[in-house]
Amino acid sequence: MELDPQNAVTAIQTGIHQASALVVTYSFSVLGAILLLVIGYIVAGLVERWLYAGLGKVGGFDLTLRRFFSKIARYAVLGLVAVMVLGQFGIQTASVIAAIGAVGLAIGLALQGTLQNIAAGIMLLALRPLRIGEYVEVGSISGTVEEIGLFATRLRAADGVYVLAPNSTLWTQPVKNYTRNGVRRNDITLGADHGEDIDRMRKSLVALTANDKRILRDPAPQVFASDLTDESMAITLRYWTSASDFAAVKADLTMGTGELFYDRKPADQQAAGI
Repeated sequence: MELDPQNAVTAIQTGIHQASALVVTYSFSVLGAILLLVIGYIVAGLVERWLYAGLGKVGGFDLTLRRFFSKIARYAVLGLVAVMVLGQFGIQTASVIAAIGAVGLAIGLALQGTLQNIAAGIMLLALRPLRIGEYVEVGSISGTVEEIGLFATRLRAADGVYVLAPNSTLWTQPVKNYTRNGVRRNDITLGADHGEDIDRMRKSLVALTANDKRILRDPAPQVFASDLTDESMAITLRYWTSASDFAAVKADLTMGTGELFYDRKPADQQAAGI
């Protein structure tokens, strides 16, 4: 079959015309998409900065939460821009949103434990049952809080050990905060036989607390009998101090009461080392 030159020329002209129409059409779409991306990127940055600054004016709002919510707002704007760009090329955005939702659901199910930690981290940062620098005990976990993240909280144990606790663990158990109230109470108990001078012991314990300026006067220190048996009596020294001085005062008073216990023994027992 011979090729008709006229038909060939017509076909070529038609193809060029259609290609030109496509180029013109998609050129505007590409330009519109680029313009949307540039504007969306700028708006996303502005929204992030505005939200970060606005949350900073809210008294006591945590810095980590400010960063988290401002980043979420930024990515939300960028996601909306991406959907609008796809719409420029005739793609059904409803189908894209449905697909994104399905993918998000699958990722959420796969990362369920991680999302629980994020949710717990937000609650810890919002309600603040623990803060950086506070000594806390949560179940078997204890230590000084060094950092509260969205996924986990970093603590330093009393013996200097590094502890990284998942936020979900800290949120689902009672938190015992030893620092939050600012003051702490301690009891030191001594055993005394019925034949000993109890009044002398009491006065000696009161004098011991009076000489330590770290012990609070309100509430005042107390010395009382906390237990009584047929053979002995338990004498308890109860006092209050600031949370920051608690460990040092406890160590010093324990040493002081120990010396008091030794001094009240008869001379023959002291010589024998009893």
